[in-house]
Amino acid sequence: MNVRMHTLTTALAICVLAGASGCSTMSSRDKNTAVGAGIGAVGGAVLTGGSGIGTVGGAAIGGLIGNQVGK
Repeated sequence: MNVRMHTLTTALAICVLAGASGCSTMSSRDKNTAVGAGIGAVGGAVLTGGSGIGTVGGAAIGGLIGNQVGK
C-alpha cells in the first residue's frame, strides 16, 4: 500500500506541474486556484490513505484557499 500511495502522490504532482506550466494565458488568481487544488488533492490523498472523497475534498479546499490567496 505504501508504494501505491507514493505512486499516486507522484502522479498527481506531475499532473499539477504539467497543467500549471501550460496555463500561460491564465490570470495569477486562476493559477493560484489550480495550484491550490492540486496541492490540496495530493494532501487529501495522503492524509486519508488514498480515499477518493479525501482527494476530492482536499482539492476543493485547496482550490478555495488558492483562489483567496490571489485577492
